[in-house]
Amino acid sequence: MTSPVAVASLPGSGNVAVPDGLDLLRTARALAERLEAERAADRVVGLVPTMGALHAGHQALIERAAAECDVVVVTVFVNPLQFGDPGDLAAYPRTLVSDLAAARSAGASIAFAPEVAEMYPSYPEPPATTVSVADVSARWEGACRPGHFDGVATVVAKLFALAGRCRAYFGEKDFQQLAVVRRLAADLSFPVEVVACPTVREPDGLARSSRNVRLGPDERRAATALWRGLVAGAAALAGGARRPESVVAAVAAEVEREPLAELEYAALVRADDLEPAATVDGAPLRLLVAARVGPVRLIDNVDPLAVDFHERAGTVATRGTVGTRGTVGTRGTVGTRGKGGV
Repeated sequence: MTSPVAVASLPGSGNVAVPDGLDLLRTARALAERLEAERAADRVVGLVPTMGALHAGHQALIERAAAECDVVVVTVFVNPLQFGDPGDLAAYPRTLVSDLAAARSAGASIAFAPEVAEMYPSYPEPPATTVSVADVSARWEGACRPGHFDGVATVVAKLFALAGRCRAYFGEKDFQQLAVVRRLAADLSFPVEVVACPTVREPDGLARSSRNVRLGPDERRAATALWRGLVAGAAALAGGARRPESVVAAVAAEVEREPLAELEYAALVRADDLEPAATVDGAPLRLLVAARVGPVRLIDNVDPLAVDFHERAGTVATRGTVGTRGTVGTRGTVGTRGKGGV
């Protein structure tokens, strides 16, 4: 990792060590002007939007962008508009110093870390203009976290407007967010190529997430229930299940075997629009799951038909399936014990 050699004095943040080779920008104007200059020099710009607390999943996005672009900018901004629970916003980790070091070591040359007032001058009052992406944001996370995707779409639209023509890198771990961003870019004609990158997992299958640091030891063990559930659903499909609700029941049953996990939803959906799958044949599919483990809400998903996933799934014991405490819907969804908040 590159040693910090510069110190920036940041409003509200004190002095922050900035690694050699990384430029830290704090204003929207500075970001827009810098990226205009990069494109004028015939450089391809890569954009990696994050909320900080960078982990191996973020680093994989940055490394992919660095391999495909001439200059990579990583944004570090905890976006208050996408949090419905003030407590969750307050608890979200802020680790700017280590984020800057991680971004540089993965290949970024620019970091954009604005204050909230820079992005939303009226804050804590909501901005007068927000962005909402209909349909694809309505179910699943949209239903569990009202207003969340409006916050996501608004901040991403602002970042796309500031960045200009670029490639933007998003992880498949937040699959519904990826779908929202793709629709946003297409509908508003942003000159942005949205690049999807595979989910990065721990050796035991848990998807990397900034929220994982809030899990205690027992909760960390229990959190693998989401992965085991997805494995069980994919195994059911590979084993000949022909009804979406049978696949979803396998996911739900496996998650609910874990006492510390509280299932919020499991679903088999069409990958393009995230509508519940009416059949297991035809369109590309995605298995989705969300659950609370202790105080932490986790989400995960897989392509249940992916060859590489089945190769890995074959090495994981799923312990069979049992009856689920939830009510399985007629089109491949299950929800249990309420919708929950953030």
